[in-house]
Amino acid sequence: MSGAVGASLIAMVAGLPNPRVQGPEQERQLEAARRRSVGSSEHLAELMNRDSEAYEHVVAAFRLPKGSDDEKSVRMSRIQQALQSATDAPLAVMRACLDTIQAAADVAAFGNANAWSDVRVGLELLMAGLRGARLNVAINLTSIKDHAYVELVTKETERVEAEAENASKTALALLPGSAP
Repeated sequence: MSGAVGASLIAMVAGLPNPRVQGPEQERQLEAARRRSVGSSEHLAELMNRDSEAYEHVVAAFRLPKGSDDEKSVRMSRIQQALQSATDAPLAVMRACLDTIQAAADVAAFGNANAWSDVRVGLELLMAGLRGARLNVAINLTSIKDHAYVELVTKETERVEAEAENASKTALALLPGSAP
């Protein structure tokens, strides 16, 4: 939710009339950032539902019968599948937040200077959404037995978070009248 609201704020600022835009190239960059942020906001809203559904599948898998060896085997397999889905959803949230954080640099550079606080709040919300999603990924990974998957996802979350932190710092440094 915080990521979706953050992306909406970035999109709002990108769509404001702006005397700072100098030329068609900057206009194109700002419009591209607006479209990207709108798309991310919509995608993040959809991912909230996907994350909720994935959690329901985990709960359902844990409720499967476990009386016989066959039932135990099926149950364990379904739990592992559900846990991976429940990990993939917040990982997708992280990626969508990163996408908008990267787009925010153009909004910070070329957006309406009177709305710099909205860009900053948007970035804070996007980073909160990304970090919250990372926590969900991390807790799910503790129960997943596929070590290759765990290693791959761990590296991906580290990469995404590092890129997001760098992109956020870059965007913040471009804001007029704002110290990071």
